[in-house]
Amino acid sequence: MARDQIDMRPIETRDELVAWLAAGCKPKEQFHIGTEHEKFAFTAGRHLPIPYDQHRGIRTLLEGMKHLLGWEPIMEGKDIIGLYDVTGGGAISLEPGGQFELSGAPVENVHQMCRELRAHLAQVRQVAEPLRIGFLGIGMTPNWSRADMPMMPKGRYRIMTAYMPKVGKLGLDMMYRTCTVQTNLDFSSEADMVKKLRVALALQPVGTALFANSPFTEGKPNGFLSFRSEIWRDTDPDRSGMLPWAFEPGMGFERWVDYALDVPMYFVKRGEKYIDVAGKSFRDLMAGKLADLPGEQATISDWANHLSTIFPEVRLKRYLEMRGSDSGPQRRLPALPAYWAGILYDDTSLDAAWDLVKSWTAEERQKLRDDVPRLGFKAEIRGVNVLQLARQTLVLTREGLKRRARKDREGLDETQYLAPLEESVERGMTPAEELLEKFHGPWQGSVDPIFREYAY
Repeated sequence: MARDQIDMRPIETRDELVAWLAAGCKPKEQFHIGTEHEKFAFTAGRHLPIPYDQHRGIRTLLEGMKHLLGWEPIMEGKDIIGLYDVTGGGAISLEPGGQFELSGAPVENVHQMCRELRAHLAQVRQVAEPLRIGFLGIGMTPNWSRADMPMMPKGRYRIMTAYMPKVGKLGLDMMYRTCTVQTNLDFSSEADMVKKLRVALALQPVGTALFANSPFTEGKPNGFLSFRSEIWRDTDPDRSGMLPWAFEPGMGFERWVDYALDVPMYFVKRGEKYIDVAGKSFRDLMAGKLADLPGEQATISDWANHLSTIFPEVRLKRYLEMRGSDSGPQRRLPALPAYWAGILYDDTSLDAAWDLVKSWTAEERQKLRDDVPRLGFKAEIRGVNVLQLARQTLVLTREGLKRRARKDREGLDETQYLAPLEESVERGMTPAEELLEKFHGPWQGSVDPIFREYAY
């Protein structure tokens, strides 16, 4: 997330929280696509992580990007921690271990997203190459240990770093050693949100398999195809998972608010200060009964920031976030918004996807989610493997994108961006399996070549 929200209007009732979410509804003709992708910065030659405040460090990189782009700096005290395009709405931000993230502007189609991505990577290279900094798109760092990872100077990350070991074994790995690509999509009504949320949750393991790209830990195969996805299974059960209650009768904005209110907080921000309230109740903050902030009333900013600290496989804010996929090479990144837009933004494909998953039980959905990080396309639900599901859903999304008929300057529609996924399905191999094949073959048991062959 690039910036914390700033809206100090006080919250007095639960209904105001529901209304804040419901304000995300928009007419279909105003639907947009947002894509966020993270990448590891590394030193050219030695392939080491980049600290923040050193010669040729992350600070220098951000300052160079600021001068190149003319974007507004996002500051925390004296430290630049990101950049914001006040005109287009895009942003650059830092994840805890220095992962460099582009939070793309809301755009109308995948063509625009692809142009934005190409421009961003060209601009980053222009600044990074003189600093001898490279970038790698992968779900988990292939060789760095937890101890190797730097920590970015962001107050929210200090609080999360202290809290994570209390609620899971792998939360720090999630923070410091993983990268994701996600896409954000709109809804037109509460019913539309619920249907899209349910389809996206049920099919999120398919997206995980299609983008599985984290088979190495500290230089060796880790036994998984998406270890990034496996990490989320032991990060913090209070704020992650498959949300089985979202499939129950009565699901809607109110149910999400009740869920979010029960998720423990990390922090409250007042001015430039992050106040550690990790594990405390947002309900108590609303009631002015939080011991750390006696008499302090919750604000819209507090609510928006709290929602940004909830990490299920699909997240509801004023749009829906698809969160199940590993980051990857440049060619694969536009495939994620194409895949989900083709399913969720076309009524016929959305109906067909719902018909495909609506009879699955919570236990079946959970088992599929649990099996995919290790088995990828070989994971099964009701005797159907994920490879078959990927093939079926790619047909749905291709048809949906054709009906969307968003053409580029050459007259080509958005189906062109599905090619990397269709190639994976044709081969029956996830990206992680391709990496493992190289590791055991031409790379001769080393992960080091990945920094040359897969760098941006």
